[in-house]
Amino acid sequence: MAGRFQTISPVDGSIVFERALDGAEAIDRTLASASSARGPWRELALEERSRLVRRFVELAVHDADAVAHELTMQMGRPVRDGGGEVGGWLLRGRTMIDLAARGLGDIELADLDGFTRFIRREPLGIVFVVAPWNYPWLTTVNALVPALVAGNTVVLKHSEQTPLVAERIGRAAKEAGIPAGVLQVLYLDHGGVADVIADSRIAFVAFTGSVGGGHAIQTAASTRFIGAALELGGKDPAYVCSDADIERSAANLVDGAFYNAGQSCCGIERIYVHQDVYQPFLEAFIAVANELTLGDPRDPLTTLGPVVRIRNAEGIQAQIEEAMAAGARALLDPSHFEGSQRGLPYMAPQALVDV
Repeated sequence: MAGRFQTISPVDGSIVFERALDGAEAIDRTLASASSARGPWRELALEERSRLVRRFVELAVHDADAVAHELTMQMGRPVRDGGGEVGGWLLRGRTMIDLAARGLGDIELADLDGFTRFIRREPLGIVFVVAPWNYPWLTTVNALVPALVAGNTVVLKHSEQTPLVAERIGRAAKEAGIPAGVLQVLYLDHGGVADVIADSRIAFVAFTGSVGGGHAIQTAASTRFIGAALELGGKDPAYVCSDADIERSAANLVDGAFYNAGQSCCGIERIYVHQDVYQPFLEAFIAVANELTLGDPRDPLTTLGPVVRIRNAEGIQAQIEEAMAAGARALLDPSHFEGSQRGLPYMAPQALVDV
């Protein structure tokens, strides 16, 4: 029997969303519906699929202020930054639809005697999209729109931390007139995800998330010899050259490290600085970082919200303490940032040297 899940807001500890997880019956029903919808959807003209998906993309985020507020409450991003992800969803979605005719068209090859040669792209079938919480709209649109426009049906499993994104996507699909079964949402735990991938009706998996999650997805998909697209976490470095604009570099790297509370697969985690500009860069970096305002992300003046969960904050703090015990030195004074709240995952920014 499937259990239940709750989405706890990092902002104030409130319950944002609660519902039952989908079990075996719901999975089977969803995949049966997706299978039935496959044929009619792939036979629909590309122009018509594109029209329906474009309408869906627009409708999903038409209430941009509400979407930004929901993002804030679900994963803690400052409300002042919510519009950026809405804009990214729209830009990427529209762009991929605009490119579809060229990207999906036949590739003509040189003819041989008696042969007309070309390469034609065909839909795979049912695509299973597993999306994360840190950029819940951007990461979803990257897989969702091309899969749909190409003629596949899609089953979306979103993070338990950002279920309101999945709710909006499901409603928008219906409102846009996308046929039943073409785009559906499931609420699953890890076992449910494994069950879906193991089902012979799934043709492809698109996963965005942690390296550990990617290993699990790849292992499950490989047992069936189906494809999997994996966009995983990174450990991204930056290098400050001797002739770099120090003020600009500091501003960009503070943003790269701490935007979205540092919760990004391409966030800056290591900075290498040429020895000739090392000290000036440190001074500039500290000055810019000290301008961050840690606090309630619902406040338009806040530039740094909480991390997503208390256990995440505890893990980060443990890493800082371990590094400092081994000789690292902290550049930022946590007492400078007044927005920390006991029992909630608000964390002062930190940067270490001599690691």
